[in-house]
Amino acid sequence: MNTILFDEAKIREHLLPLTYTRPIACLRVGILTIAEKWERLLNEKASFYAATYLREKFPPHIDDDNYWINGAVCPHEDWVTKVKNLKQGEALTKNGVLIAARTSAPVPPTDIAGTELENPITCLDRHWKMVYAAADELPRDFTRLTSGRKSQPIADIHTRTYAPENIFLEEGVTLRAAILNASEGPIYLAKNSSVGEGSVITGPVYIGEHSKVKPLSHIRGNTIVGPWCVVSGEVSCSVMMGFSNKSHAGYLGHSVIGEWCNLGAGTSTSNMKNNYDVIKVWNSASNSFERTDKQYCGLVMGDHSKCGIHTMFNSGTAVGVSCNIFGGGFPVKNIRSFSWGGQKLITYQLQQAIVTARRVLNQKNMELTKTDEKILEDIFAHVVLSSKNFSD
Repeated sequence: MNTILFDEAKIREHLLPLTYTRPIACLRVGILTIAEKWERLLNEKASFYAATYLREKFPPHIDDDNYWINGAVCPHEDWVTKVKNLKQGEALTKNGVLIAARTSAPVPPTDIAGTELENPITCLDRHWKMVYAAADELPRDFTRLTSGRKSQPIADIHTRTYAPENIFLEEGVTLRAAILNASEGPIYLAKNSSVGEGSVITGPVYIGEHSKVKPLSHIRGNTIVGPWCVVSGEVSCSVMMGFSNKSHAGYLGHSVIGEWCNLGAGTSTSNMKNNYDVIKVWNSASNSFERTDKQYCGLVMGDHSKCGIHTMFNSGTAVGVSCNIFGGGFPVKNIRSFSWGGQKLITYQLQQAIVTARRVLNQKNMELTKTDEKILEDIFAHVVLSSKNFSD
């Protein structure tokens, strides 16, 4: 089967700024990205049908017989066989959302009649839902990844564990006098990750490959740390996509941090209002603040953004791509991509942003490709030069 994970344009806009730089299915929901979940359950590599300017980096592979799958929908073992068994011209839907269709068309279908799926689904149509989906998706991915495998032993005699049957270590994990409490949810430590002295991890938690939890940190439940991150201080109910640093004290709660970000020393996020009301967040699709149904909601930060020491982010703040935020007080709650400053913002010049991004990748022995640069140029052109968000 030829599997293509497509971006529904409206959902993609709801997920900005995270989807400025990647297809929806490349978002990490639980341990795995949505794409990785589908590939595991279908036993099939997938390609992506994303916004036009992303297709050089994420090219679609289109054939005469295509399984078009909504990249915002997390698959589940209970119903994934119904996708596999679709015949040509058939589709699955749920409450008006197209889940999957099998067609010969070179583009995702928009007017195909589908069979209504009776099972519940997880559809990622808001970025803050990544945080709340972790409660179900992280344990589910833990089971998928550990089935039939044996954890590496904990060699450090000074590390204490609770519910060790819910703890899994891959090869090369380093632990030093840490406390791992998996009594309320599993803990997965990926290859070559490390946890420093005096740190407490309370599951469910995932620490990705080569990521470091610095000494005296507290990583609380429903936290997902992607590969090559550095984490310190207190982190709760948050997602770090990968290659980002929070290397010092400070609180990060109910937040989503993109790739290649850096949070300066003492940076803290508010994730709750003093009046206990639900939180409003910026929605790029409606170009306005949207009332969530959640009492807890922190920061969302797009790729390549940074903030200075002791930065304070209000609950429900959205920071775009390639921003540099600093200064006293709370910055505004909607910070456009390529912004520079704090309470007063100016445009972060494109070439300087690219130079900085190149330096950051070089620190991890990686390269900012010409394709990556072109993506940043396209985002700058549409967001800054045209002063609007865009979906294609």
